[in-house]
This record gives sequence, structure tokens and C-alpha cells, in this order.
Amino acid sequence: MNHSTIANRWNADLIDENYDLWRTSPEKLDAEWRAFFEGFELASEELSDPSATSTGTDIANVSPTQADSDATRQARAIGLIYAYRSIGHTIAAFNPLTKEAPTNPRLTLERLGFEESDLERVFHTGNYLGGTEMTLRELIERLEKTYCHTIGAEYIHIQETPKRRWIQARIEPECFIPRFTKEEKHRILSTIMQAEDFENFLQTRYVGQKRFSLEGGETLIACLESVLERCSKNGVDEIVMGMAHRGRLNVLANFLGKSFDYIFREFSENYVPDTIYGDGDVKYHLGFETSRKTTDGHEVEIRLAANPSHLEAVNPVVEGKARARQRIREDLDRKRVLPILIHGDAAIAGQGIVAEVFNFSQLKGYRTGGTIHFVINNQIGFTTDPSEARSSRYCTDVAKIVEAPIFHVNGNDPLAVVAAVEAAFDYRQTFGCDVVIDMYCWRKHGHNEADEPAFTQPILYKTISEMPLIGRAFAQRLIASGEFTEEEVKAIETDYHKKLEVAFETAKAREDESIDPFAESNAKKQPPYNFKGFDTRVPKEQLEMIAEQLANVPEGFHANKKIVRQLNTKLKAFKENTGIDWGMGEALAFGSLLIDGTPVRLSGQDCERGTFSHRHSVLYDNQTRERYVPLLDLQEGQAQFCVHNSLLSEAAVLGFDYGYSLDYPQMLCIWEAQFGDFVNGAQVIIDQFITCSESKWGRLSGLVMLLPHGYEGQGPEHSSARLERFLQACAENNIQVCNVTTPAQYFHLLRRQMKREFKKPLIIMSPKSLLRHKDCVSRVENFTDNEFWSILDDETVSRKTAKRIIFCSGKVSYDLTSHRQEHKIKDTAIIRIEQLYPLNTDLLERIAANYPKAKSFVWCQEEPKNMGAWSFIAPRLMESIGQLPIYAGRKESASPAVGSLAMHRHEQKKLIEKAFSL
Repeated sequence: MNHSTIANRWNADLIDENYDLWRTSPEKLDAEWRAFFEGFELASEELSDPSATSTGTDIANVSPTQADSDATRQARAIGLIYAYRSIGHTIAAFNPLTKEAPTNPRLTLERLGFEESDLERVFHTGNYLGGTEMTLRELIERLEKTYCHTIGAEYIHIQETPKRRWIQARIEPECFIPRFTKEEKHRILSTIMQAEDFENFLQTRYVGQKRFSLEGGETLIACLESVLERCSKNGVDEIVMGMAHRGRLNVLANFLGKSFDYIFREFSENYVPDTIYGDGDVKYHLGFETSRKTTDGHEVEIRLAANPSHLEAVNPVVEGKARARQRIREDLDRKRVLPILIHGDAAIAGQGIVAEVFNFSQLKGYRTGGTIHFVINNQIGFTTDPSEARSSRYCTDVAKIVEAPIFHVNGNDPLAVVAAVEAAFDYRQTFGCDVVIDMYCWRKHGHNEADEPAFTQPILYKTISEMPLIGRAFAQRLIASGEFTEEEVKAIETDYHKKLEVAFETAKAREDESIDPFAESNAKKQPPYNFKGFDTRVPKEQLEMIAEQLANVPEGFHANKKIVRQLNTKLKAFKENTGIDWGMGEALAFGSLLIDGTPVRLSGQDCERGTFSHRHSVLYDNQTRERYVPLLDLQEGQAQFCVHNSLLSEAAVLGFDYGYSLDYPQMLCIWEAQFGDFVNGAQVIIDQFITCSESKWGRLSGLVMLLPHGYEGQGPEHSSARLERFLQACAENNIQVCNVTTPAQYFHLLRRQMKREFKKPLIIMSPKSLLRHKDCVSRVENFTDNEFWSILDDETVSRKTAKRIIFCSGKVSYDLTSHRQEHKIKDTAIIRIEQLYPLNTDLLERIAANYPKAKSFVWCQEEPKNMGAWSFIAPRLMESIGQLPIYAGRKESASPAVGSLAMHRHEQKKLIEKAFSL
């Protein structure tokens, strides 16, 4: 429904047409028309009762013309209520930088169908205030107080009537006028004034240093304190937070309680952190964990996630962490753990990952019971004006994709902001949905304290320079109202400032001391990486039980016959020991871990079935689509198995699963790309979190990434998982990169991931054609007697007589083996490097030493020379074998692969031949 339809003098034909449609098929109308007729219907019922007309006039005694006129005016009154509910926010005074109140011609008396003479007429209010009577003047005054003061509420886009009614019941009876006790006002005032003093202290002591101050948005601290205090009432035991730079130091100091002296020491010019545990990060990126008690004694854990400079990238990480914490607390209703995301206005509108996170907020495998989104709306991004930064009216319009209510509120009115936050918190607890607070404020300095914003925003920053301190202005209002004295306000300032001075002197006295950059963060430390073998074997009896259960379809369940036949074939192969394939090896790994008590989570696009139909972790009844998950039905007391098809997103889902792995390390957490190359859609998560979180922040993740990789002639977009990018990021034993070649190796690798005492992300170049390759199978004893081998020696040639060694990794080893067999080559060994990083150089040297007559050393790969492992492995092989290996592979290329199957086969044949002829 177009807003102009509501605001114009009513088009009777259109109303009648839509009213008839609403009575018969309301779902065919959009949400705004449906909401209008809900109110109109109630008014019509009242008008049809001769004893209860809105004007006190007996309709039976007036002329039809007069009755029609009264009914029309009544309908317009209901429309007026709806208009204010719908677009009242467009004239609300929530922008502190605007001196004149905004106007909207659609909310004038004339456009709403009234005249001045109608102001004293009495109308029925329909569903407003539960149905009552009041003059048009009083009705408009109340609606303007509610919807057009310093809070602008957007919620009519919500299609579920109970949610709209809840908001109306919350804000309309008292016109959304904040009601707080003196103690509550004291807390709000104190937190804002302390936040201001903190920023001023840093500005005067550390002139020009970057800190991304909160100046102009200090009301944020009062809001966070309000949420904390309300946790007891709302049954919340834990808060998981994410935010970018602006205000982070203030939040760390004044909300989370990071010590002032530690923060001050990080500002010192002589600050040299002890980096023995990693490289650290700038102070406004670090995470923090603490526990605080509310005034009534309720203890709340608070976790602020570490984050990079990539704005909004931390959002899915926070959601994953929150989901993990909910699992740990057995919070199935998702009420006890609350995620909070703090955004900037330019970032929430500009970053695509925001929409992805909103999109998965209600999905089964990713929901967290609703997130409170708080926007520090600076009304500028770095130097960019909002008119250049978005196409929507508000930066928060992206939240409408999940019908989240949005409260636009004036940051210079702290009581209004806190009232909006409390309503948002209660809404989240009631409905388990996201809600947004859009706090319009201002940014005193430029993008950072050394920046000069007036270069590009002279008018805006002239206005900002005239803005009074929020806390001081608020204090003056409280003093003027008689609620506070000047002495009480002064005491707030004096007590806090003394703490800052003491902390500053302490930090100054210790500034020459080196400190651990993780000492007051949420960092964790672990043993160094090692190649120690781990017992990942599983008894045959247990594996057989798992195999049987995987093929066991419950009685009365109508599974797909092709799948049943496939499962039975796999079971037979196990029992007869004729070869266990990749999918079966994976299922045995999952099942054995579940029996050991290790839960498993598998997440990604279509991962229930697997892109290549190699995994049937969920069976569906052909008649009812009822689900059956065999791995949930192994034995009593087993751990939980979770498999979730994700939305079509890489960045947000990978970020979510990474966050999950941080806070629930006891679970094997796996993200699978539909095709390996799709992972580049999540490059920020890889570069800024997965590969360096331990080094920067001391955050440990055991996340597994399955990336289908291999050259089968499927073109440039479905061949390469960009192995070279992961290898380029390898250093300090930060991640593990593997390209394994047998189901048993995969089995032991997954089990090893959960058995070792340290945690490292595991990147697996998983196969495609090998999923059904006749030679890519393992025997039962490979699972029961072996362990994972980072390098596989060649057991089929004579080590004493071999003259050539071909080193390779992954699928190409099968092509090399096939060529060797076909041409009866006896003097060439094929050595498979299953784990490329960390590379076990000691084992590599021992294996190479077993071939005393080998003079020719070759590295063979499918990828182009400028891709794959060549650039990474060549110098390491040279160091181990004493000479640079010869390269056998595709030539350098801008594209990962050719688009022609015929050309692919030609290239593949040539590179295999080259490996044996060099």
C-alpha cells in the first residue's frame, strides 16, 4: 500500500474494493492495508451500535447523508491513527543535529481529510488504547507525543499482528514517555558523565593519539548498563557482544571493567608488549571477558569478541559464539544468552554481511533467539555523507528483511534512548526476534582523533562544534526539575575523575615495563604444535555397529530406494572388506566421535546430502518428508550430531561456525563449501579471523573447513579451492592445510583434530571425483590399526633401485599411479604429501633418504604454476632433499582452469607424462 493512499483524501472506490478483498482473502493485501482494516473494522462495529455512536448522535434519527458523513469521518480518524503509527517517525525529532522539526505533508489535517473545525469532534479510537473516545485534538496530541517526539518507532512493516499489538501496548498508553526512578536516573547520568570524562581524560593526556572516541555517543554506555540491569528481570545470564572501533575503549573501561591503568599503559610511547604468545593487535580490536553483578545481585557474564578493522565482519562470529554459549548452558529457549551487536551507520547500510546475518537469524541451525542491534548513528562514514552512502531513507532499513522493529531515537535524550532499549530488550525476550535501536548522535572528531573532518564536512562540523556535552545538558535538566542538586552532579564527576588520575599515575610509573598484550583480554594459551602420533584407531566391532546403523532404516519409514540400495552396498563393502569409500569413512569418523562423547556440527550449503550426493546424513520419508538422522540413533548416551543446510552465504556462515568453534572447542565443528572456490566469498573471515586469531588475540579455534578441490574439467569456477591462498597465509603453525588421498586418512585426520591437546583450524582440500573412484577406498584394518600419516611413502616400488621421486598431493596421485601402471614404470616412486602445513620436514627427509639412487626429483600438481602448492613447497623440498625439484604441472594462468573438457584432458595428460619424463 503506497503511503500516499493513506495520506490523501480517501478514494472511496479503492477502499471499498480493498475492504471486500480483506474480508474474503486478507492474505492478498499487503501488510499496511491489512493493518488499516483491522482498526477500521472495530470502528465500524461501534458505529453499527445505535447506543454507542462516536458523536453521541442516534444514527437512526439523522439523514442518510449525515450518517454517511459521520462514518466517513470515523474512518478517517482510524486512518489518521494508522498514518501516525506508520509514518509518524518521519516527523520525529530524533536527530540532535537538526534544529527545525521535520515535516511531512501527508500528516497534515488537510491531507488526512479533516478541517480545523473537526478538532473538537469526538471519535472512537478503534484498536488504539483498547478502544475509547476522545476529541480529534487530543488524539493527535497523544499520537504526536508517542510517535513524533524524540523516538520514532518503525514497526508497521511487521506482518504478525501480535508483535504489532505488543509494541502498541508498550508505547501508546503512556505515549512512550520515559518513567524512571531517581536511582535509575542517577545511574543513567553517572554512566554518561563518566563516559564523557573518560574521553576527555584521554584527549588531554594523549593528544592526537588514535582511540576512536565515543564523544557525541556516550549515551551508549547508559544503554549497556540498562541492559545489564534488566538481565535479572529478563532471565539473562550472559551477554555476547560485538562492535567495531568507535567507543570500544570506553565500553572496555566503563562497561566491561578493563582496568584504567592497563588501558593508559597501552597509550604510552614506550609501550612494548611482551609478544611471546603472539603478535597482538591495536588496543581497540582486543576482546574481553568479565562477570558483573546487577544491583539486585544477579550475576551476568559478558563476552566482547575480538575483531579486525573489517566493519561488521565480527557479526556472524558473535552469533556463533552466542549459539555455542546457549548450547553449553542448555539454553534451548535461547533466552539466557543475549547477543548484542553495535554498528556504525555507514557500516550497517554498506556491508553485505549484515544482510546475511539478518537472513540467518531465524534459521534453525543459526538462530540465537534474537539480537539487539544498536546503531551509533554518526550521520557520517569516515568523510562520506549519508546521501552518498545509501539509497534507503534510514541506515537500518536492511533490518526490515526480517521485520525487525526499529526505534530511531535522539542520543541527546538519554531517558528516551534507555526507554527504547528496555522496550527492545523485552521485545527480544518475548518473541525471540531481532530488534534495532538507531541512536542518532554525532562524532566530535574525524574518523580518528588525528583526522580533520571539516575538510569535507564544514557545515556539519560547525554544527557539531556547538553541541553541548550530553551528560552536562542532561544534568542541567535534572537540576532544573529539582530532582538533583548541583552538589550531587559534582560528586559524580569528582569521584570518577579521581579514579582516572590514580590509574594514570600508576600507569606512568610502570610504563617502561613490558606487558603481555593478552593479559586483560579473553586470550587463551596452548602447547606448541607437534607431530606426535595420536591413537585414533577404533575397534572393528564398534565400526561395524556404526556401519549397520547407518544402513538401518526404521520400520514404516519410506526412504528413497536408491539411497537404501547405496547404504546397503556400503555396509556390504564393510562386512566383506572390499573397500570403504570416502563418504563411509567420514560417517565412521563422525559416528566413532559421537560414541566417544564428542559432538559434531556440520554446516554449509546443501551439506545434509553433500553437493555430490556422497553423504546422506539425513533421510527423508518419501510420503511425509519426515526426517531421520541415522547418526543420532547409534546408542544411548552418545553425543549430539547436528547437520544444517545453510543459507546461500559463505562469509556469514563461515563466520558463524568459526565463532561457534571458539566457545565450544569440545565439538568437531565443520563448515563445508559447496564448491571449494566458493570459499573466496568468505575471504575476510579467513584472512582476519581463521588464519591469525591465535596470533593477534590468543583466540583458539579447531574449526574444520571442507573445500572440494580437484581438476575434473568442470571449468575455472569448479576446480580450485585456491590452495595457494591458504598456504601463503601459513606461518607460526597457525593453521593446518591437508590434501588427503584415502578415506582412512580422512577418518584419522578428523579424529586427530579432536584428540590432540591443542587447537588449530584445519583446512581440507576434499575431493570430488575421488568420492567414487574405484581405487580411492580403504580396508577395514586401515581404520582399526593405523593413524594419520602426514606424508605417505610409496609401498609399491623398490626403494633401493628407484631413480625418480615424484612428490605430489591430492587427487593427481591417482592419475600418476594409473600412468605408472599402464606404462609398467618400475623406477619411479610417488610420495604423497597429505599435510602440506605444518610440513613434517623430519619425516620428509627420512623418506627421501630411503631412496639412495634417486637423482630426479619432481613436484607434480594439477593447478597452474602460479597456483597450487608449487611456490610454497619448492623451497621446502629443496631444503629437505638438497636440490630444487623439477616442476610438472600446468603453465602459469590468470584463470584457475580452462573451460573446455577436451582441453582439460589434454593438459592433464601432458602434465602426467611430463612428471615421468623429466
